[in-house]
Amino acid sequence: MNMNVFPMPLNQRQGAASGLAAAVLFGLSPPLAKLLLSESHPLVIAGLLYLGAGLGLLVFEGLFYRGSEVSRREARVVPTDRWLLAAMVLTGGILGPVFMLWGLQRMTGVLGSLTLNLEAPFTILLAVILYGEHLGRVEAVGAMLIIVAAAVLQYRPGDFAPDGWGFVAIACACLSWALDNNLSQRLSLRDPIVVTRIKTLSAGVCTLSLAVMAGPTFPRASIIIAALVLGLFSYGVSLVLDMRALRLHGAAREAGFLATAPFIGALAAIPILGERWGLSETMATGVMAIGLVLLVRAHHAHPHRHAPLLHDHPHVSEVHHRHGHRSA
Repeated sequence: MNMNVFPMPLNQRQGAASGLAAAVLFGLSPPLAKLLLSESHPLVIAGLLYLGAGLGLLVFEGLFYRGSEVSRREARVVPTDRWLLAAMVLTGGILGPVFMLWGLQRMTGVLGSLTLNLEAPFTILLAVILYGEHLGRVEAVGAMLIIVAAAVLQYRPGDFAPDGWGFVAIACACLSWALDNNLSQRLSLRDPIVVTRIKTLSAGVCTLSLAVMAGPTFPRASIIIAALVLGLFSYGVSLVLDMRALRLHGAAREAGFLATAPFIGALAAIPILGERWGLSETMATGVMAIGLVLLVRAHHAHPHRHAPLLHDHPHVSEVHHRHGHRSA
């Protein structure tokens, strides 16, 4: 039986590397953010995280990126993108992080991180049903193994007494980010640095403005700096890598890679928060590893057709993408 697992095209390897790196950076954020929550309100921390991402990317763009050869090869953000960007700011930049941090206040770091696995099935469901994305059988099995392993990890009768509203809040965060993932796919051919900078800077300013109006006390300077730095890497750099992965292999497949982020966060909660990791987590790790291998090694080999496309970026085609485009 041919499972189409070798060889993996270069763009798929790059997409896998970007997706996994994004998952690691984002996965580390829940236990670290939970430490910051002891010092301030979720609105304040969420705003600082995204402001740190936006400011860091703004500095990078101004000093190193704008005018570079890489920048000139990217498609520009245009005025017609404004509604998609606004929706991404609302769903992924404001609602998602605020819901997650509010939920983390009411759950342990391990359980809160693992509950974030709901983002993967939400994203896949929206991508496949609403947008008609294709997910091959091998890849679907890999993604489902990751999700099933995460469900096994969450089933810990007697060990956790999860807060119902905390679970609902993190589920709402997952739904918000699932919407954001699919919206981001629509802009994945745009310059990822510029798109992420606009999204994070806008979200940070809006969320901090809400925090000022709500009246919570801002934390001390060291906590503010820590939140800004964490935001730069776990939201800024991670989102740029996620945008690149979305461009290369779509929202449904990228959801499978991001499904590893909650596992990474739960594992990191042990040394960071002093929480526990037992036999069931170890056994489920093996299942998740198998799913991840299937997802990474399988490649996009199904026949398909493209509608005529207008675009203004360089297009390097794989064998299965050799077709003509009308240039803008």
